[in-house]
Amino acid sequence: MSEELSELLKVRREKLEEFKKAGMEPFPYKFEVNSTAQHILDKYKDLEGHDESKEVVTIAGRVMAKRGHGKASFAVIQDGTGRVQVYGKIDVLGEAKYELYQKLDMGDIIGVSGKVFKTKTGEVTVRIEDFKLLCKSLHPLPEKWHGLTDKEIRYRERYIDLISNPEVKETFIRRSRIVSYIRKFLEGKGFLEVETPILHVLQGGAAARPFETFHDTLDMPLFLRIAPELYLKRLLVGGFEKIFEMGRVFRNEGMSFKHNPEYTMLEVYEAFADYNDVMKLTEDLVVACAKEVLGTLEIEFRGDKINLAPPWKKISLIDALKEEGIDISGKSDDEIRKVGRDKGIEGAMELGVGKIINELYDKFVEPNLRQPTFIIDHPLETSPLAKKHRSKAGQVERFELIIAGMELANAFSELNDPIDQRERLKKQAELKAAGDEEAESMDEDFLRALEYGMPPAGGLGIGIDRLVMILTNSASIRDVLFFPHMRPLARTEVSPEEIKVLDKPA
Repeated sequence: MSEELSELLKVRREKLEEFKKAGMEPFPYKFEVNSTAQHILDKYKDLEGHDESKEVVTIAGRVMAKRGHGKASFAVIQDGTGRVQVYGKIDVLGEAKYELYQKLDMGDIIGVSGKVFKTKTGEVTVRIEDFKLLCKSLHPLPEKWHGLTDKEIRYRERYIDLISNPEVKETFIRRSRIVSYIRKFLEGKGFLEVETPILHVLQGGAAARPFETFHDTLDMPLFLRIAPELYLKRLLVGGFEKIFEMGRVFRNEGMSFKHNPEYTMLEVYEAFADYNDVMKLTEDLVVACAKEVLGTLEIEFRGDKINLAPPWKKISLIDALKEEGIDISGKSDDEIRKVGRDKGIEGAMELGVGKIINELYDKFVEPNLRQPTFIIDHPLETSPLAKKHRSKAGQVERFELIIAGMELANAFSELNDPIDQRERLKKQAELKAAGDEEAESMDEDFLRALEYGMPPAGGLGIGIDRLVMILTNSASIRDVLFFPHMRPLARTEVSPEEIKVLDKPA
């Protein structure tokens, strides 16, 4: 801690003692308010001349600015709705109380009561008849806190970011509205929200590397879930026909502007539906959400103008590659491997054909898709939980929704043939044994559940954080997470260069 900061902390603690000696409790239990900053600004915007409100308003908020000296001075306080100016005067408060008022620091939280008037410049202001200290701020806001732009501080100390940048708070309010509306939308269509375990005995439900933990009482390793899929399918077996879960999933992978180790996933399952039905549900949900939260389907994200108006483009993965000049239709496996090698896919001559196709798509197709696009019909090899395509050999009935070069949703016609599923998971187990950390586990309990009979179903996964990014024009996933993961300062400072790496497109 710098010597200068240490001195500032000392001064604030000295003021704390001064408030106590004056009989003003610096950390009281409560304060009754009857108004908010925004309500005061709205209600009294038409005051004229020397008029003032008849009633006394009480408001509480954080001191954000101070100006003036002598026998009268102004301050600006901020509550959950905005900011309003207050005015303190010695002949109203009395000499002792006014002296305490002048000792307030930026960051202190106070309660104010008084009548409302307009200053000569027309600013709606509360004339303080009395005030109370509600919380003494013992740590000063960082240098240049107003309009704070330092990402290191903003992400690491989100509370400072929220104090300093009102638009950041608005982003999180919008996030809450998005999440709330998704629940309302799905419940309106007859879906039931459920909860499934976060601690899993086996990893499964997605191709991802898990976080591992250990349960002492059971004396066994457990995994933080990478997806709730396999438990939700068990509920389909049990007779629930329209279900969804929204919650945290955990993937021990890299970080970028669109990746965080833990994030919020929405998974939806509907019995007796297929991926065509789920495609329609996905489009309807995102469109309705944009209309509800933004009031428009024309948005901007990372410099792109995006039109969410349906119908959205739908194209097979193979045809999407062809649009990028990579035509693999009708080619043999060896020919596809050579295409992969020529296009810079590492180890292409040893990889499975489905994995090569998927990597070509990831590298040459997905980043170029700006408008909402459903990429349908993916390689069988890379989709062990999806139903085989009813008419295209070597493919599955699966789609990904891409917006602004970013995968937003992944969905299948769900595989419900227990014999086929066992064979596919056996191949995944072989890949895991060979060192593939992202391969599915051989989950015997899940396979046994399928043998009791799971109805045909369509399943959907949507990354909520990415949806919020798009609907709030937030450049990084870290901008829509209250507390994104960062290295603790006790270990090492995160350099400005690292921040730049984390926020650049992958």
